[in-house]
Amino acid sequence: MREAQDQTFTTHDGVELFYRYWPGIPEADEPRKAVLLFHRGHEHSGRIAHLVDELDLPGFDFFAWDARGHGRSPGARGDSPGFATSVRDVQTFCEHLGTTYQIDEENLAVIAQSVGAVIVATWAHDYAPRIRSLVLASPAFKVKLYVPFARQGLGLMRQWRGNFFVNSYVKARFLTHDPQRAASYDNDPLITKAISVNVLLGLYEAAERVVADAQAIQIPTQLLISGADFVVHRQPQEQFFERLGSLHKEKHILPGFFHDTLGERDRGPAVASARRFILQSFEQALERPSLLTADRLGLTCAESESLAAALPRNSLRDLYWRMTRASLRLGSRLSSGVKLGFDTGFDSGSTLDYVYRNTPTGTSGLGRLIDRNYLDSIGWRGIRQRKLHVEELLRLAMQQLREQGSEVRIVDIAAGHGRYILEALQGVNPLPESILLRDYSDINVRDGNALIREKGLEGIAQFVKGDAFDRTDLAALQPRPTLAVVSGLYELFADNQMVGASLAGLADAVEPGGYLVYTGQPWHPQLELIARALTSHREGQAWVMRRRTQAEMDQLVAAAGFRKICLRVDEWGIFSVALAQRVS
Repeated sequence: MREAQDQTFTTHDGVELFYRYWPGIPEADEPRKAVLLFHRGHEHSGRIAHLVDELDLPGFDFFAWDARGHGRSPGARGDSPGFATSVRDVQTFCEHLGTTYQIDEENLAVIAQSVGAVIVATWAHDYAPRIRSLVLASPAFKVKLYVPFARQGLGLMRQWRGNFFVNSYVKARFLTHDPQRAASYDNDPLITKAISVNVLLGLYEAAERVVADAQAIQIPTQLLISGADFVVHRQPQEQFFERLGSLHKEKHILPGFFHDTLGERDRGPAVASARRFILQSFEQALERPSLLTADRLGLTCAESESLAAALPRNSLRDLYWRMTRASLRLGSRLSSGVKLGFDTGFDSGSTLDYVYRNTPTGTSGLGRLIDRNYLDSIGWRGIRQRKLHVEELLRLAMQQLREQGSEVRIVDIAAGHGRYILEALQGVNPLPESILLRDYSDINVRDGNALIREKGLEGIAQFVKGDAFDRTDLAALQPRPTLAVVSGLYELFADNQMVGASLAGLADAVEPGGYLVYTGQPWHPQLELIARALTSHREGQAWVMRRRTQAEMDQLVAAAGFRKICLRVDEWGIFSVALAQRVS
């Protein structure tokens, strides 16, 4: 039996999480490979440690963490600042393994159970990691709450009480047929039966999103479904599998298995299947479907075409959206934000700057109330979080350039009013050598120059008119940038050839070793509202967006000559911000 070493790693917010490490014996001249194990809800890494020996993979390192609020990791038992925080912890864990043990992301395989499987599936969807394979055992995409309207009731109670905790109803005898394992579940002092409502409801929301958009996951995936599961519903697992975008996927239904799939009494065949799948994934070259033509073929292409198509005249949906548009027009008479959207486009730089300022204005108290509701919509909340993430990665890129001994020469090719660039400089010393802001809109150039004067940055910053899709023009940028920024632009244009040309122009301009900050929109819960009710900056046209999965956006960036370094995603999974480096 391999012996575990107790270790910790520090998360993005400074919390030290506990994990177990079982060193392997890699073959000579072979890169290090690892299997990551993620435990069920309520449990900890010790409960999944038996797999290290049962999988019989001596050439692999094994790692298993205790999630926040579980086992020997800190935090209120069964709680986390948010489900998205736990998802980001997975990314931070993988980055830690890369720097500490020199294990490349592409040499990682993951095995996860239940709630851990949902956390990992969300990570696979949102962060598009290039890991080798994924084994999900009874993912808790939909927990059986049994009490009618329990989820809705918990949501209402949270609004009244704030976060609170509920205890699991599940008895050990309904988790496994293994009497020893059931007894240990009841007597293990590190097991917590409570889960916070924040985590439980966040689990539901993330699971629904990931199941609906599983096509975005391209990692080779094996799904193990317990055939007699009293804890989670089977249908969402089946739907997830059918929608998976991976070239290599397989499903195993295990008759008679209870929910603790990899802790069942007769788990041997399931463990053997997982072992075989992991080994096969490492024997094959790491490959993913090309998404460079996803704008012309595929799910997001069909989705955007459907949103652009007119509805049957006087159908119920047509009447609904006509009423929605009429109510927004009525609201624009009172709300300054809604009026600005109709005047300049809801996707315009002027609208975004208004959203960033986040101060409701209107012709009356009712107008300000309407404006507050408008500014608090989930899309605009995501936009403001995106701004914070852009600023964070800008500061990180500037710091790395200084550490490399390079000048900081920034260009933003579609800056809007440039607020996120200029506000990212707060506290930065020394300031960049130069900042070049560009935009197609005369209004944005005018207002951006005014903002430069307001911030007192005339000595290093200038704002000019420019075409963000003109490769030749971008390639000739002067001074030659070391840090390029594209925020909120590519999401507005479905055509990958346009985006590819823009990125190629930036790759021609940015010096090797320089950086690119780019944004994406892999998901949005209000796509139809946006397409049917809001107007674009392009002469009042409907604002129809085509989503790009994170994998598609990353492929476009890689094709231009950049290597993604890190990623930030908001808590709803709507907007992503990535930092990439120009490679030689």
